[in-house]
Amino acid sequence: MKRRETLARLGTLSAAASLPGWLTPASAADQTGGAKAPGNGGAAGQRVLRYAVSAAETNFDPAQINDQTSRNFTSHLFESLYTYDHLARPPRIVPLVADGEPVAEDEFRRWTFKVRPGIYFADDPAFKGQRRELVAADFLYAIRRYADPALKSPLWASVENFKVLGLAELRKESLEKKAKFDYDRPLEGMKVLDRHTFQLQLAESRPRFKENMAVPDLFGAVAREVAEFYGDKIGEHPVGTGPYKLAQWRRSSLVVFERNPQYRERTWDCQPAEGDAEGQAIAARLRGKKLPLVDRVEVAIIEESQPRWLAFVNGEHDFLDRLPNEFVGIALPGGKVAPNLARKGVRSEVTLQADVTFYYFNMEDPLVGGMDPQRVALRRAIGLAIDTDREIRLVRRGMAIRAQGPIVPHTSGYDPKFRSEMSLYSPPRAKALLELHGYVDRDGDGWRERPDGSPLVLEVATQPSQVDRQFNELFRRNMDQIGLRTEFKIAKWPENLKAGRAGKLQIWSLSSLGSGGDGQGMITRYHGPQAGNQNFPRFKHPRIDAIHDRLTVLPDGPEREALFAEAVKLAVAYMPYKFQVHRLVADMMHGNVFGYRRPAYWNGWWHFIDVAPGPSAA
Repeated sequence: MKRRETLARLGTLSAAASLPGWLTPASAADQTGGAKAPGNGGAAGQRVLRYAVSAAETNFDPAQINDQTSRNFTSHLFESLYTYDHLARPPRIVPLVADGEPVAEDEFRRWTFKVRPGIYFADDPAFKGQRRELVAADFLYAIRRYADPALKSPLWASVENFKVLGLAELRKESLEKKAKFDYDRPLEGMKVLDRHTFQLQLAESRPRFKENMAVPDLFGAVAREVAEFYGDKIGEHPVGTGPYKLAQWRRSSLVVFERNPQYRERTWDCQPAEGDAEGQAIAARLRGKKLPLVDRVEVAIIEESQPRWLAFVNGEHDFLDRLPNEFVGIALPGGKVAPNLARKGVRSEVTLQADVTFYYFNMEDPLVGGMDPQRVALRRAIGLAIDTDREIRLVRRGMAIRAQGPIVPHTSGYDPKFRSEMSLYSPPRAKALLELHGYVDRDGDGWRERPDGSPLVLEVATQPSQVDRQFNELFRRNMDQIGLRTEFKIAKWPENLKAGRAGKLQIWSLSSLGSGGDGQGMITRYHGPQAGNQNFPRFKHPRIDAIHDRLTVLPDGPEREALFAEAVKLAVAYMPYKFQVHRLVADMMHGNVFGYRRPAYWNGWWHFIDVAPGPSAA
């Protein structure tokens, strides 16, 4: 199915008063949370957006972040060459600070970009009182920073895959000589053609490279003067060309942003589809208004669901980012806003996310790993025994759909009509597979042993949260009914992440959020060279590796779609991942918020919505 046809079927569902690659815990969107909510501060007449997020930020340096909270913040501070239209569905890339479209030559290996003149960074002491114009070199400098070993960027593997000629070699030399990274070394793959034009020469064809330049939270322009002025404190002093500036930061508690006074003259000009009645109504009201519409944004970090929910209901917050699942029945009974909330003007929007939750199996583990028929059968039996519908009904309160494979909605390669064993729940088939391959109860204790007669215990890594305990209980119940003993290894998320990357976990549950319109990011999770990085199971299969490499260089079209379909079938057959659900997200807002639509996979939206001055609730 063509990308646009697929995406057109995955719009946003509204519930009025009458919907990556980024890893998160699989429960991240299901637990929310406690700092005190901000009050109704702000100057008289200011338009202030107040809401909360469930996880703390790390810092504000694009090269040193990979968590969703920090990326949400940096996307409003920095600007990339391109961005996504706030209302367009299917998603559409549009110029942001770019002067027109890029020029792709040499079979998509040479890319030339022009920066629009007359755009300036926010004022900062690093500029010594001078206005600092955005220039081409700022984008090349931002890309080089990912290669600097001193920054230990978690995104280096992704940037390395750009295949910019000379960049990986420059990093390697710095590492081997233990020398300071040379930002001034001329590179064959990076050239400034004039003040506002630069060129990237890649070692391999990258037909969709433009998508990488539409991620402001990661690939926004960075001024070298700022990085050198603040040194290792740059993560505390973000300076970009975006619509907002950092005004206040209480770590893991409250982050406040204010309108950037130096922001250029830019007006609201989103382009919803012709048949999008809701989008057209938003556009009719907001088109032509000066951006950003909101003067100030106050974001509280509230890790527990109840105080976050109450802050919204009591009018302390204008917007509720992701209604906690435990409140779905209270807030959206029957899929409609509850009458008591509707009377206050509360609205809701339910969106199918470009994400997927999954268990992965360590392919190097002696019990669940390996490619021999016995171990493949064990993984498939575990998958067949997982009752995903029960999880959706009891834990997720109906806020998800079953996943059929690795590709996420809103991306190429996703086929909503595709059905596979990945979503099948069949304990009888699971038992038959286990018995056929020698996993039987030899000593009569009710638990199966391995084919060689040794004990069989599944070790599942998990976190200590309440919602994780709910998922664990379901998993244990599923395994009990087919005679597989389970033990849970509890640790905090950072500890599990470190152990997972090192290949020390047997089974772990995660989720992945799409970061662009190309579905290849999920196939990268099977790519052998990415073992220990994107490829957590350390899965290796020559055919999938070949498909991945071919997907990278092929332009969109029938041949590429056929390769996606083949990769998905191999993924289902070997089962290094048991994919579970694509999640539905319910956002809620008071009547003073207008123009919101949850982005499919980008993060910038504050400046496109309007918030009427005054208290958020009646």
